[in-house]
Parts: sequence; structure tokens; C-alpha cells
Amino acid sequence: MVRRPVAWVVAVILFAEALGIAALNWFMGVVVDRQDMSLAGLDPDKMSVSAKAGAVVFGLYFALCGLVALLVAIRNRPPAGLGRVLLISVAVVHALLGAVSWGLIGWRAFLFMVVVLGLVVLLLMTYDRVDGADGTGAGVDAGDGSGPAGEPEPEPGPGAEAKNDTPPAGPFTPPAPTTP
Repeated sequence: MVRRPVAWVVAVILFAEALGIAALNWFMGVVVDRQDMSLAGLDPDKMSVSAKAGAVVFGLYFALCGLVALLVAIRNRPPAGLGRVLLISVAVVHALLGAVSWGLIGWRAFLFMVVVLGLVVLLLMTYDRVDGADGTGAGVDAGDGSGPAGEPEPEPGPGAEAKNDTPPAGPFTPPAPTTP
């Protein structure tokens, strides 16, 4: 499948972006620090410190998102909880950066942002398929004949009957309208 390779590619790209964004913001902070000019009365030292703080914050943000993608690649399990939220937020960031980069930088930067956005969305969506015919989605199928998430399915013992935990289907009642 494409799940693990996509996760590896997303992890590498996000780590590279973490270094690139941090280096670019840090460089901008150094440039502002070496100039003794103010922008609309702002203190150059405060602008320099804020640019360097932005370098650290955004670098750590992209590195943390890259770490989540790396863990997804290593474990071959879908991201959950905070990791899923981080990957969704980095997809939104890439969508916004893509929209801005079209006008400011050009179509190549836009294309890069859209490709990364597509890879992050593909990473999130490849783990979201429903496995069971009953729609429970008990886990991620590894595709090798084992059970959900790569765990081997237990063999039934002698005399064991097949369990069916689903209740029998009753008559269908449509939901009541909630608005007047």
C-alpha cells in the first residue's frame, strides 16, 4: 500500500520545512537586528527578537508535525488525538500558505504547497477506511491476513461457537424532525 511511504515522505518534508522556516525567520531576525531602522516607529530590537521567537516556534511546530508523521510511518497506525489534530492543522497551514504563495512568490511555491497539502491529506485519509462489513471500523487492516492493526486473530477453541455481537435487525424507524 501507499500508507507507509506517504508517511515517510511527509515526515521528511515536514522536517525539512521545520529547518527551512526556522532558518529563514532567524535570518530575517538577524537582518533586522543589523539594521538600525525602525518600521513605523517600532523598536528594531523587538522586531528582531520576535522574528527569532517566531523561528523557534514555527520550527518546533513543523518538527512536531514531522514527528507525528514519522511515528505514523514507523508504527503503521493512524494518528490519534493530538497527533491527528496537528496533522490537520499543518494541512490547513499549507493550504493557506499555498493561497498566499501564488500571489507573492509564484506558481512553483504554490505547487509545492499543494503537493504537501495533498500528501498530508492522503496520509490522514488512507487510515480512515472502514474495515468491517457492519461499519464498525474496529481497526486498521494490515493487509497480510492478520487481524486489525497487524495483530494475529485468535483461533477459536474446540467446541467454540461463532459470536455475533450485533443485535438482530428491527424495523426501521425514521428519525423525528428536530425543527418546526
